[in-house]
Amino acid sequence: MRRLKLILEYDGTHFAGFQKQSGKVRTVQGVLEEALFQLTGEKINVVGAGRTDSGVHALGQVVHFETSSTIPEDRFPAALNGHLPSDMAVLEAAAVNASFHARYDALKKKYCYLVFNSRKPVAIWRRHCYHFPVPLDLSAMKECAQVFVGEHDFTAFSAVGSSVKSTVRHVFSMNIEKKGEWIRFISIANGFLYKMVRLMVGTLLEVGRGKLSPAQVKHILEEGKRGHGGPTVPPQGLYLVKVYYQADEEVNKGVCLDSGLPIP
Repeated sequence: MRRLKLILEYDGTHFAGFQKQSGKVRTVQGVLEEALFQLTGEKINVVGAGRTDSGVHALGQVVHFETSSTIPEDRFPAALNGHLPSDMAVLEAAAVNASFHARYDALKKKYCYLVFNSRKPVAIWRRHCYHFPVPLDLSAMKECAQVFVGEHDFTAFSAVGSSVKSTVRHVFSMNIEKKGEWIRFISIANGFLYKMVRLMVGTLLEVGRGKLSPAQVKHILEEGKRGHGGPTVPPQGLYLVKVYYQADEEVNKGVCLDSGLPIP
């Protein structure tokens, strides 16, 4: 048996999240395990770095699993992609140490949230961004974004439904970039709570439209009560961009700014 690590890309539109569920619910884990069975003939359990929610996309989800298959690592992506649907693809495969764990060994995760900030309608990107037609104060949002940076208890920016032992997370950066009518929110942290990114972005949009101030958001964070910030923005604008491990050069240098998203 050997342990393999895969980097996956998927369009979350027609997936009910990453984690396998009972019944005929279509999930990333379920589809991937079925494809692995078709390829190897083995019933394989896949472990993911993060459990993306229904509708959330991934450009760099990481999983690991064990297999007795002799398919070389460099040929594994092409072989497995032949059994995967068009809305999921294996980008890379590598053999890893038997102790490697996609979730527990992750040091940082990068998420990006994409907003189309225009009064014009959006058709092609409607399932891959959040259409927010209200004028926004970008400088106020950028100022407020720094409130989230550092180690904090993010209870106020999490949703009920998680079983985590601690709600303390370290956000290394929260950047906002604007290009034409597109805005992307890029956050890197050692981990994220349930719906944390979507709640932070929803709050920043409320700041941008003048409904909240950076000082109020700071108070909400420190107070630690749910429901006092902005709304939870829809899942279709959220992307898991990358998961960082000790061997990643970008982690060691702390250079993690480019989101990698092809914004028009």
